[in-house]
Amino acid sequence: MREPVFNGSFYPKYKDETEKFIDSALEKAKIKGDFSKAKCYVAPHAGYIYSGYTAAYTYKAIASNSRLKDVDTIVLIGPNHTGIGTPLSISFEDWRTPLGTAKNDLEFSKELVNYSGSIYHDESAHEDEHSLEVQLPFLQRLVGEKRYVFVCMGDQEVENSELLAKAVTSTAEKLGREIIVLASSDFDHYEKDSIARKKDMELAGYLKNMDYIGFNKAVKSLNDSICGFGPITAALLCSKHYGAKKGEMLDFSNSGNVTKDYDKVVDYMSWAFL
Repeated sequence: MREPVFNGSFYPKYKDETEKFIDSALEKAKIKGDFSKAKCYVAPHAGYIYSGYTAAYTYKAIASNSRLKDVDTIVLIGPNHTGIGTPLSISFEDWRTPLGTAKNDLEFSKELVNYSGSIYHDESAHEDEHSLEVQLPFLQRLVGEKRYVFVCMGDQEVENSELLAKAVTSTAEKLGREIIVLASSDFDHYEKDSIARKKDMELAGYLKNMDYIGFNKAVKSLNDSICGFGPITAALLCSKHYGAKKGEMLDFSNSGNVTKDYDKVVDYMSWAFL
């Protein structure tokens, strides 16, 4: 069992406080469009006070998906902020939050490790990593009893995203799982609002067009400090496998909206691939 690490810091410490925030954020999130065919999404992972209202757009889209009742497994893919662990680290543990226990789809998790010698069972990468834990309370509040796969990407080169996407889709087909893939990422960090926004809107153009090669090249050429470009790439590639044709930005915000400091912001976006 992985016990919660970031309740009381990134999100509220106790169940009732967490549920109160989530319900408030979902009430404020106004989504438009049909998400019945979407299988892959992106949500930010900063402290709820900063990014939770943008994350709520992703979760409201997931909750409105007519095929949600048929989903067996939710694959969470996040970046490794600590530098600990292997390039692609899979957890075999169940994860607890103040809202209860998120059960691991252990059969799926083990199949991913068996798929390639470059995908590892490694709990150390997950122990002090926040990018997946902060997503779970939203999911637990909204989607009911589902199984989870927890993936931490230490190496976000495009080849690793391609490998992971193939492993996830192949395993889902082999095991007969209906899945949702959720990539966890914030966008540009600690630049002026105008600079960060310009960089991230250029990245958004590639995501809208499902151009993962252009997206990865632009991350480097723009020196954009987006922390989860690898997870986003993997989710985009999974969505392409399932026939998605476009990316749709559901919401954009940044930390300056809360702190009022627009000289050093962190950008947040919610996405669905349709």
